[in-house]
Amino acid sequence: MQYVEPVLGIANCLGTPACKYLQYHRKLNDYVRNFKRMRDELNCKMEDIELQLKAELLRPLGKIPKKGVENWLKAVKEMIREAQVVENKVSNGRYLCRACNGKLVDEKTREMKGFLDNAPNASEGLAMDGPRAGLPLPTSELVGEEAVRNEIWASLMQEEVSKIGVWGMGGVGKTTIMKHIHNDLLKEQRFERVIWVTISKEFNVMKVQDNIASALETKEYLDKEEDKLRRAAILSEMLKNAGKHVLILDDVWDKVSLEEVGILEPSGGNGCKLVLTTRSEHVCKYMGCKVIKVKPLLEEEALILFLNKVGPNIVQSPTIMPTLKLVVKECAGLPLTIVVVAGTMKGEYNPRIWKNALKDLKERIGKVEGVEAEVIERLKFSFDHLKDEKVKDCFLYCALYPEDYEIRKVELIDCWIAEIFIDEMDTRQEIEDKGLTILKRLEDNCLLENNITLFGLHAIKMHDAVRDMALSITRMNPRYMIQAGLQLEELPEKEQWSPDIEKVSLIYNSISEISIDVLPTKCQLLTTLLLQHNPIKRIPYSFFINMPCLSVLNLSSTQIESLPNSISELKNLTTLLLCGCEELRDLPCLSMLQELKKLDLSWTKIEEVPKGMDMLIKLRYLDLQVFTLKKIPAGLLPKLVHLQHLSFAGNNEKISLKAQEMEPLKKLECLTGHFEDISEFNKFISSMQQSKKNLIKYHLQVGSYLIPVCVTPEIDKIVAIGGVDNWEGELIMRPIEIQELHIIECDYLRSLVDDNSSFKNAIDLRVCRIWGCEGIECVVSLSSFSSSSAHPFQSLEVLDLQFLPKLSALIMKDEGIGSATTSTLAPSSTFFHLKEITIYSCSSMKTLLPHWLLPNLQNLEKIHVEACSQLVEILGAATSEVEEKGSDALIKFHLPKLRELELWFLPNLKSLCSKSGVMVCDSLQLIQVFGDCDKLKRIPPFVPLVGNGQPFAYAPPSLSIRSSTEWWESLEWDDHPNFKNVLRFNAVGSF
Repeated sequence: MQYVEPVLGIANCLGTPACKYLQYHRKLNDYVRNFKRMRDELNCKMEDIELQLKAELLRPLGKIPKKGVENWLKAVKEMIREAQVVENKVSNGRYLCRACNGKLVDEKTREMKGFLDNAPNASEGLAMDGPRAGLPLPTSELVGEEAVRNEIWASLMQEEVSKIGVWGMGGVGKTTIMKHIHNDLLKEQRFERVIWVTISKEFNVMKVQDNIASALETKEYLDKEEDKLRRAAILSEMLKNAGKHVLILDDVWDKVSLEEVGILEPSGGNGCKLVLTTRSEHVCKYMGCKVIKVKPLLEEEALILFLNKVGPNIVQSPTIMPTLKLVVKECAGLPLTIVVVAGTMKGEYNPRIWKNALKDLKERIGKVEGVEAEVIERLKFSFDHLKDEKVKDCFLYCALYPEDYEIRKVELIDCWIAEIFIDEMDTRQEIEDKGLTILKRLEDNCLLENNITLFGLHAIKMHDAVRDMALSITRMNPRYMIQAGLQLEELPEKEQWSPDIEKVSLIYNSISEISIDVLPTKCQLLTTLLLQHNPIKRIPYSFFINMPCLSVLNLSSTQIESLPNSISELKNLTTLLLCGCEELRDLPCLSMLQELKKLDLSWTKIEEVPKGMDMLIKLRYLDLQVFTLKKIPAGLLPKLVHLQHLSFAGNNEKISLKAQEMEPLKKLECLTGHFEDISEFNKFISSMQQSKKNLIKYHLQVGSYLIPVCVTPEIDKIVAIGGVDNWEGELIMRPIEIQELHIIECDYLRSLVDDNSSFKNAIDLRVCRIWGCEGIECVVSLSSFSSSSAHPFQSLEVLDLQFLPKLSALIMKDEGIGSATTSTLAPSSTFFHLKEITIYSCSSMKTLLPHWLLPNLQNLEKIHVEACSQLVEILGAATSEVEEKGSDALIKFHLPKLRELELWFLPNLKSLCSKSGVMVCDSLQLIQVFGDCDKLKRIPPFVPLVGNGQPFAYAPPSLSIRSSTEWWESLEWDDHPNFKNVLRFNAVGSF
């Protein structure tokens, strides 16, 4: 068998002339030298272009990279990655494979030379003007406020007004109004940039500078500069180059020195505007703003907003309405309190409860003086109506985070679990579900705001007035000390650490060292200590001595190098979080921490598992996603029988999981890790199935080829299989559950779905990537379908196929030759939700999407095809269909949601669709054609989605074509001479 592979390789070379074959065999070393030289040249060229691009982006701000430049860089990175794969193959090749390796190296060298010859021309510019002034902000509905909104807008449009101060009491709606105006400014496009920055109570010059630079997409140019004055100079230059802009500073509590930050002084001359929102009229006047006050809602407007939030059923109750109107009156026209009180009373149909609520509100407001105090009391009304003390604790816990902080929901629920705010249950999933229920209740009561972070993660935020209310409650309670995000450089003084204190939050400060002089001496009741996101480098031994009850310790994202041995004395510690401590290399013995339930060491630099971990038998959550970790001690995992969550770095090649070691973990629900081969993986899954236990969340790597996978939000079940020999697609795991699948360099695999494959039941799969599998001929074989079988890929959204030399079709007959015809269609649900297709370096494919498959692809949004040397057409009609309709009959290719079509280096591409075809793609926004696509001489005509229309002079309303001028000028318009005039063309470099 050891000679079978090289003999087959020689067979593949038989088509090569004998002299060339001998040349490949004899001069392999020369070919390899040329290959390496070309790879190095290409790599240097890529780095040069990246540096030139950065320089170009820094000078004229408001610019973005040309799409062609971005695509070239992306393609070159893939080519260099592929070159590494080729080099590995050649270095491991046998003598009989020399000729084939020589041919492979020669082909890759030519491909790299093609990329080098078509590199972007820096002299023509690598960047272009950005298409947008900023991103729209999520916002809630506005009720009333029209007059003040119009006044702010009118002032922005007046040339003589450069600075505007929008002020009003907390909760009156200043931020909501300005978010709407921000989004309106983006739509109107009167300014080149609209920049939104939240200031918050604790003003920090460097943080404001970073936020402005981030909005300009140039923060990297400030990151290396620490001097505030130089940072201000750089930022000022950035803002000058940004052109006419509006800078909105939200939630300003005190005067801001524009010069200190580096903000341009707005004027009629530079056309820039500054808008700030604040609770202080004095701040507006001090900063020379035109002052605009946001007043509370009128009685009728307040009632409309309240009724919108409280629900239609209550509105229809005549016995409640009189009391409801009086409750609304007590909210004093403040949108925030109206929304919060309405959320609290939602679903209450008892008139007596409404009357009691009215009485309660009146009494609260009557016992305090001052407008801000009244706002807090109205919000406390909602807090007190939570009734469940543990739900109240969950809410108050959110105040431990800094103002305006986006708290990830997963992180927050984990914290609630650690604090035992949620009762113990049989499974972690049940506990998390309970946490989500509490979150939903707090959101429904409008005490927390639902939010999506920049990276698409689900998070919550506290309105600053709601946080003020929460802090007012904790200040009256000696159990709390909250000093998060206050720019502290050292621990609070000893006097502030009262003997009754239980929870301390010092998150996001600038504490770099813990001085012995300020160490707390009496913290006998302290249970929670949050020190994450501080530059702490070391902790003295005596720090933990007086904290015998400490249960939760969070040192994540600090610069700590080691922990003091005194941590071993914390016998009540249940949660130890050290995630992101990139300088941490070792820990003391943990054997005494026998109450520990959660240990997070992810993204540290430890090389060995801490001593004594085998004694932590109560552990439920263990995260060891550490790339420097050398091994898992044999016998460790079987002792941790209560583990529900276990994570190792899935692409740490030194760590592979053994089924026998995992078998005792009967309670495991979440797993991240690597199995050496399919056999070991299947043994583990089999043991899970025998114990009638299923993983709820997993990210599993299988095989010798470790695959870096970027985890997508909302995808919990990922399997990556790489470099597995003799694997033909069988999998003991139920693929019905898998949501994301990666298969790389599994050469025995012929198709993903056929009679022998487990994946025909993969009905929940959303992302599928198949790379470098030399045997793959199609993705789906039609013989695997039957009337009773599940339809595979019915949920698939992303299909990414790269380096598949035998791939000839997405779906084909079982015979392995020829595409399916109209008589053998795939089930209508297959590929129905597909949004993106990427096809790269698939040299056997001639037609990408046959006409008969298009009804399945009605949700397709993006097609990217690159380096497919034999591809002739993108959309093709079957021969039988042409014969049936006649060669002159019009064939319509319907792709109603297609937005982007990208074509790169397709030397044999002749048409986008069959000659007799027209495209019905009204959503199409962009066609890009780059590299060697010289045979493509025709853009097919389009017809509108509605009606027959005339294809001769119609194009989708937003369609733009990007390519080189040379390619555009080479196109032929003989059939439809007027068609060229309706297309918008943008020349982007010469690729």
